[in-house]
Amino acid sequence: MPLTRDDAFNIAKVLSEALPYIQRFVGKTIVVKYGGNAMTEDQLKNSFARDMVMLKLIGINPIVVHGGGPQIGDLLDKLNIESHFVNGMRVTTSQAMDVVEMVLGGLVNKDIVNLINQNGGQAIGLTGKDGQLIKATKLKVTQKTPEMQQPEIIDIGHVGEVAHINTKVLEMLANSDIIPVIAPIGVGEDGQSYNINADLVAGKVAEAVKAEKLLLLTNIAGLMDKEGNILTGLTTEQVDGLIEDGTIYGGMLPKIQCALDAVKGGVTSSHIIDGRVSHSTMLEIFTDEGVGTLITNE
Repeated sequence: MPLTRDDAFNIAKVLSEALPYIQRFVGKTIVVKYGGNAMTEDQLKNSFARDMVMLKLIGINPIVVHGGGPQIGDLLDKLNIESHFVNGMRVTTSQAMDVVEMVLGGLVNKDIVNLINQNGGQAIGLTGKDGQLIKATKLKVTQKTPEMQQPEIIDIGHVGEVAHINTKVLEMLANSDIIPVIAPIGVGEDGQSYNINADLVAGKVAEAVKAEKLLLLTNIAGLMDKEGNILTGLTTEQVDGLIEDGTIYGGMLPKIQCALDAVKGGVTSSHIIDGRVSHSTMLEIFTDEGVGTLITNE
């Protein structure tokens, strides 16, 4: 069906609105944490892949960091390996870590690589073990109740935090046509593998490469106030205030803290965006309205 005059006008308007953003961000690096609905629904998966290909084609360097918690849980269930959680974090035994590496570094990572390649891009999959990309240390978890004299240290196995990001690998890829797709698996000094929260890895990667933007795809419309209104442009001071007054709490707190730390660590802006919206990455970067919450130092 041929385009109507109104359709053509709207397309031209969108392209015109995108031009100053394209000019501003060419040559810059954008780190995208990919997960949630955007990772499971076919139409959203393809729109995400096309967004990454488009960014690379116009001269912006996307780096994708992905999660995969539900996929890990599904395979553990099939293998009759019981899952336990402490403070929302999966206790990862050596047996469970084998499954984590199989799912994150294999199945999920290669699916995303293939998806980008099928949509006209060139992607390569990495874990923290490749080129010693992500050096990790074991995450220490403590728990204290009023009855305890001292906090209890809980061993949650092969769960880690980022100690160092080796940017050489990423810089090499930024200067090529290749889009890196990173599974959040780190390696310790002793060669042990560690499962790391994908939001945390994305934030630390963004800091290390001095990214222009960190985009965290979520299953919500953005950060909301107590009345349910979406908060758009926020400063780091305002976000600190929202944490203190209890507006930001529960499961949203670690994600917001990650976005906040990235901006405080030198990333120009962090974005909490709605991954349930088709082409949400492009809409957030190249339109005036965006589709989520923007956090900056300004």
